Amino acid sequence: VQLVESGGGLVQAGDSLRLSCAASGFKFSNYNMGWFRRAPGKEREFVAAIDRSLVSDNTLYSDSVKGRFTISRDNAKNSVYLQMNTLKPEDTAVYYCVAASRPGLQATMNAYNFWGMGTQVTVSS
Repeated sequence: VQLVESGGGLVQAGDSLRLSCAASGFKFSNYNMGWFRRAPGKEREFVAAIDRSLVSDNTLYSDSVKGRFTISRDNAKNSVYLQMNTLKPEDTAVYYCVAASRPGLQATMNAYNFWGMGTQVTVSS
């Protein structure tokens, strides 16, 4: 199983970034996908999640990113994305792609079976 994140970098406050996560080694369309992040000196926190079914258009966001970030997925490409707009310095963190086999969108770390290695996002003020 592999989850490989890409798209991180150094940007200025107000800029946008799009993170990508390429999944392999499991049946992608059977898994809910999501993103967590860990800021310097802080615990990992939930960012967003998207249901396995594209029909339901079911997503979940943390309050801190709602309205600024958008999660999406392409089951044909085994990929999940995180479009991040209006970035703030407090969004600086390592962002992790995650996958969960259990039904229902979850915001807790232990709900997710697989984790990527992370990609660094740094937002300067």
